[in-house]
Amino acid sequence: MTNASSPAAPWPTELRLSDGGRSFTIAFDNGERHTLSAEYLRVESPSAEVQGHSPSQRQLQFGKRNVTITDIQPTGNYAVRLLFSDGHSTGIYTFAWIHDLAVKREAKWAAYEAELAAKGLSRDPR
Repeated sequence: MTNASSPAAPWPTELRLSDGGRSFTIAFDNGERHTLSAEYLRVESPSAEVQGHSPSQRQLQFGKRNVTITDIQPTGNYAVRLLFSDGHSTGIYTFAWIHDLAVKREAKWAAYEAELAAKGLSRDPR
C-alpha cells in the first residue's frame, strides 16, 4: 500500500530474457532499466526454501554460476514466477522485490561473495 507522502513504486514496462536465459532485463515506467543475472536472481530468490521463515533460517545458495532462467510466468498483476534450470520454481518475485534487488545489486552481490568465501563455498557447481 502506498500512502500520499511516498511515491508509487516503479511499475515494469518490459521483462526480457537474453543470453540463453542467463540475463533478465526489466524496464520500469520511471525510465530505469536493469539487467540482472539469472545466478543473482536465483541466489536471492524470495522463496521460503532460500529465505526461510526468519533471517536465521536463510539458506546460502552456492554452485549456481551456470543456472539459467527457463521461463517467466505471470503471477497475478504484481509478480512473476521465475523457473530456473536447476529446478527451482517456488519463488514469487514481486516487481518491488526485483526493483530492490536491482538498486541494491552491488552491495548484495558483494555480501553474497563474502559469505561464500567465509564458508569456503563457490559459485561454481560441484
